[in-house]
Amino acid sequence: MPNTLIIGSGCYIPENIIEGSHFKDSVFYDDNNQLIEKPTDEIIQKFVDITEIERRRYLSPEDFNSDLGLRASLEAIEDAGIDKEEIDYIIYATNFGEVDVDGIPNFMPSLSARLKNKLDIKNRSCVNYDMIFGCPGWVESLILADSLIKAKKAKTILVVGGETLSRVTDEFDRNKMIFADGAGAVVVTATEDTTVGVLADSTLCDNGEELNYLANGPSLNLESKEARQYIQMKGRKIYEYALKNVPDAIKKTIEKAGLDISDITKILIHQANAKMDYAMIGRLFKLYGQKDYDHAISPMTIQEFGNSSVATVPTLFDLIRKGKMEGQEFIPGSHILFTSVGAGMNINCVIYKFPEGKL
Repeated sequence: MPNTLIIGSGCYIPENIIEGSHFKDSVFYDDNNQLIEKPTDEIIQKFVDITEIERRRYLSPEDFNSDLGLRASLEAIEDAGIDKEEIDYIIYATNFGEVDVDGIPNFMPSLSARLKNKLDIKNRSCVNYDMIFGCPGWVESLILADSLIKAKKAKTILVVGGETLSRVTDEFDRNKMIFADGAGAVVVTATEDTTVGVLADSTLCDNGEELNYLANGPSLNLESKEARQYIQMKGRKIYEYALKNVPDAIKKTIEKAGLDISDITKILIHQANAKMDYAMIGRLFKLYGQKDYDHAISPMTIQEFGNSSVATVPTLFDLIRKGKMEGQEFIPGSHILFTSVGAGMNINCVIYKFPEGKL
């Protein structure tokens, strides 16, 4: 049975840098639809203290999700050195599809179909899938790609994560300062070397009372005349859920691969809140009897790029792989870990081993 190897990567980080000052004239309401009386500067600073998000990136008005995915995909395909007509599947992780400038989501045609069109792939046997799985969507897309390759249904797959969250946020919600835009992509291919590539994975879906921890809803300002639905989240509930469930899920996946935490050189975790990520990884190491950990094992981009949902992990992977994050690198022959938690609530994890030599 073949394994799945990443042979190319790419990302697109929008050029529009949005500082905290962008929100200085905002009026915020709480989850109980009550006006928050605190000064806006104080609200913004508290937000930074908790999340560490100083800046985020927004797409240009003329761009769409598929445009971001196209740029990341072209880079990944070139990096992989393949003919685009070799691609058997395109799996595109998203939560809102092709959102227009008015914030209206559109899933028909699918994002993966739009991307195939923009890539001008003529191969009719190249199948397109959209993965709607919350923030863990790109990691789950990688898991699906691995399953297709192991089943010998495909040899080469383009795995993309792209989101334009700036277009689906409520102007009266403090949480709008978390969200950002971007896209990341990898090309994976089958390898007969079963000692490298995707070694183990796991997925958990808790869809009971957790279902609406992250969901769409009306504006927090009841007097708003907008009839749209916006992304909303119960931050405390998500924080508690993540701390309780993610570390254990990661540990079990590491064990499934026959490894120990000491074998993992990098943890690429989805980033929605720096404080939450530190807490999750700290608790993971405590499960192994370690009180502290070197924060370099879990590189962070949230401070500069915000939470771009499904784009976060593949963007982080591409930046490190290409030497674009100071002090960060992947080591040939080493094991890394991809993991995410998000809407559903869903959790997933992948253990990946680089081949010796070329990453």
